[in-house]
Amino acid sequence: MNQLYHPNGLCIDDDQTIYIADSLNSRIVEWKCDAKTGRVVAGGNRERNRPDHLKVVADIIIDKETDSLIIFDYNNRRAVRWPRQNGTNGETIMSNVGCSGLTMDPEGFLYIVDYDKYKVRRYRIGESQGILVAGGNLQGNRLDQMSNPTYIFVDRDHSVYVSDRTNQRVMKWMESARQGIIVAGGQGEGGNLTQL
Repeated sequence: MNQLYHPNGLCIDDDQTIYIADSLNSRIVEWKCDAKTGRVVAGGNRERNRPDHLKVVADIIIDKETDSLIIFDYNNRRAVRWPRQNGTNGETIMSNVGCSGLTMDPEGFLYIVDYDKYKVRRYRIGESQGILVAGGNLQGNRLDQMSNPTYIFVDRDHSVYVSDRTNQRVMKWMESARQGIIVAGGQGEGGNLTQL
């Protein structure tokens, strides 16, 4: 196996193993360092809403505490925990949420970019509501809004960085902030160094 179809997200383990969200093949591919081919470790079956199936994978992270992968199964609108060792199916840990990106902080909180609702929420695994940490004020270009947020990063101070795709910018939301600040782009679409 040496082909991918619309790889969307990826993460890299300490041993340099790459886990790739092979989005339109609805699977996770493990690619060892210096390997010529990958190996399917999750999904890859027919697309269904079952514990052993995925349907358009949006993103992936490693949960080292449980030695598992957390996969966002986009079309099934769920986050799934999939064991890395001999996992044949996943456990749904969150459902009924649209997601384009996710990450986890060192304390084990899961951050999910809700693409459809223009916001980022922080969850303790098992919670269904979570806490709003960015956006949530409808779609727009104000500093308290986003338009098609996609990817996310959380720093050690719990500041949330979000790629705000349609607004051509990267936003930083400090912990408990009511609005973000533009840290890159925000000057419209283009090729200048002030644009994204």
